[in-house]
Amino acid sequence: MRAFEIPEIDPQPRDDQGHGYVAFLASEKLSVGLSVWPAGTIDSQQPHEEDEVYYVISGRGSIRVAGEDGPIQAGSLVFVAAHLEHRFHDIEEDLRVLVFWAPPHHAARHP
Repeated sequence: MRAFEIPEIDPQPRDDQGHGYVAFLASEKLSVGLSVWPAGTIDSQQPHEEDEVYYVISGRGSIRVAGEDGPIQAGSLVFVAAHLEHRFHDIEEDLRVLVFWAPPHHAARHP
């Protein structure tokens, strides 16, 4: 069994905007990471090769997926299909987000 205490995970290092990401679980078909976006920052991510599911642990803001905007807050779950433009915006409170990738995100894949 592999178990994790999510509140103890701290995504380091962080970029100059304060965004951080750490992958902490990977298998052949799935990977999971924790991402943070501080309030007021700009999410500059680009579309990915993998499907993603975002689960917002804490914070508040909005997300744009393929031109459609929606509010997010603690408890929100958002699916983003591979290759779709998406980004968090109008981040009012620091976001802590679990990110589930299928297939595993390239940075988290086992050799």
